[in-house]
Amino acid sequence: MTRRPCSRLFRPGCGQFLALALLLLLSGTGRAQSATQKSNVMPGAPAASDYVGSDACSTCHEDESKAFSSSPHWPTTKDTRHGAAFQGCEGCHGPGKEHVESGGDKTKIFSFTSASHKDVNARCLTCHENSQEHANFQRSTHNLSNITCIDCHSQHHANEQVKLLKATQPQLCYTCHLEKKADFAKPFHHRVNEGLIQCSDCHNPHGGFLTQQLRSASDQNAVCYRCHTEKAGPFVFEHVPIKTEGCTSCHVPHGSTNPRLLRVSQVNLLCLQCHTLTFNNPVPGAPTFHNQAAKYQACTMCHTQLHGSNFSEFFFK
Repeated sequence: MTRRPCSRLFRPGCGQFLALALLLLLSGTGRAQSATQKSNVMPGAPAASDYVGSDACSTCHEDESKAFSSSPHWPTTKDTRHGAAFQGCEGCHGPGKEHVESGGDKTKIFSFTSASHKDVNARCLTCHENSQEHANFQRSTHNLSNITCIDCHSQHHANEQVKLLKATQPQLCYTCHLEKKADFAKPFHHRVNEGLIQCSDCHNPHGGFLTQQLRSASDQNAVCYRCHTEKAGPFVFEHVPIKTEGCTSCHVPHGSTNPRLLRVSQVNLLCLQCHTLTFNNPVPGAPTFHNQAAKYQACTMCHTQLHGSNFSEFFFK
């Protein structure tokens, strides 16, 4: 029988030799990769010597430095865990060595006023993208409309220190949403102008998964139930539109010329939008004796529990 040329590789002890050779080869490759990684950590990233510290910035930018010392971002100057790239002024504007050495050349440092909206938002999200409030900013209507963080917030000249807003709510929101300002001026409205609630109590300006950036669940009622808890239920007999269409099927959320923020002036007209006997309509029509005379035009005089009842399927009580 002719022996194979490679048969000696399978003799006792040869397998151990091959395994050892392979281990040494991989070990050498690993050390080479490790050395490469150590020498090329964050290619193009600024070195520690490129940062001059916030004290150097205050030499020329005294007013900004004074405002910064009382802002929520000031504690970053004492946080050494993440390095100079996340501390003080340079945590937002980048390394300042070239800017200082050039005598204040604005092109040598990141300027929020001259950068594109995409770059400005990306710079802020470096720190804020992992918070629950800002996690959905990339899909937000504001971001998609080229609104930048500094359109609403001011790091150095904020009028509201808590969130560094340029103006207080709702005046800040009204700079863009003028149609909502008109709604809140109507006779019946949510008391936003009076300061009882704020726009951000219902909407998340930094984005969400629902339309209008609501702070709500998929049925869009949860945001209403935060205040109107008595309407939440659960009820034995539920009014179907509340579960399928939500509160806005009957009410206008911002303001209306009708009591209770209703969409129409007469209650019966609102009810008849569904309770009209038509072909293939699963909703029961109004009884024939409801002839829309004056006494039948206020449905809620009898059907008082329109949002749900535990006792009557006709919402009498």
